[in-house]
Amino acid sequence: MTVDPGTVEIEGAGLSLRGDRWEPTPAVVPARGIVILLHGGGQTRHSWRRTGERLGRAGWIAYAIDLRGHGESDWDSDGDYGMSVMTEDVRNMIQFVRARDPGLGIAVVGASLGGKVALIAMGEDPDLAQALVLVDIAVRVEVTGGRRVRDFMRSAPDGFASLEEASEVISAYNPHRPRPKNLDGLKKNLRLLDGRWHWHWDPRVMFPGDAETHPDTPISSVIYERSKIAARNISAPVLLVRGKESDVVSDEGVAEMRELIPHAEVVDVREAGHMVAGDDNDVFTANLLDYLQRSIESHS
Repeated sequence: MTVDPGTVEIEGAGLSLRGDRWEPTPAVVPARGIVILLHGGGQTRHSWRRTGERLGRAGWIAYAIDLRGHGESDWDSDGDYGMSVMTEDVRNMIQFVRARDPGLGIAVVGASLGGKVALIAMGEDPDLAQALVLVDIAVRVEVTGGRRVRDFMRSAPDGFASLEEASEVISAYNPHRPRPKNLDGLKKNLRLLDGRWHWHWDPRVMFPGDAETHPDTPISSVIYERSKIAARNISAPVLLVRGKESDVVSDEGVAEMRELIPHAEVVDVREAGHMVAGDDNDVFTANLLDYLQRSIESHS
């Protein structure tokens, strides 16, 4: 049975962020804890729908929130999508959910860009949340995989003539995932403007006002160093879920993460690529629920 979430609006760093909220079903008193789900660059909160539903059914309060410039969250008037302001957004999210559901442990789950933001936020504020789950993202991002993600995000600057055309581009990027027969779900990640379908995010995300995150300049090394420092400071439980077929997180990247965060757990999901939660949601969510029970519920 599909569970329709409630919606929330959160004041981020100078703009509004919108998200979905799943409550435990059936009712669990008290709830086991809170899970904040942060999507990757170029995605929206709807990429977490199946995971959010399953978390709610298992007794967790789950929030899936559109990052700034994505989905239904506001676009920054100055085009600022740098790491500093995005980590401030995450702090605001956590303050919001903690005030709404006080006394519960909080886990932050971040995929790709969302994971990088969460890692830095928690490393720079170790008391921010009680657990961190990184979904196919590490301190080190492989050049080939990172470039492929950026090329995909920059594709079709003029939009698509149809959902079918958009689906072809997505399938070319993620060829091992079965192509959906019903394309209506794509409408959650696209917006119709003047008869053409466009990605549901601000194109300036790829050219942020904060130069430290620009992917094609040497200054991107600043993010790498900032991530390393943050990772060393994380004392909360950490789980890294990697797609075994990923070209973004390599064995070397995992080894570095183990060195930086010795207490981190690592799970490889077979036959999954960079989009782990979408490629095999059953395996991903099963590992997530097990980890949440061990890292949050059993210590609350």
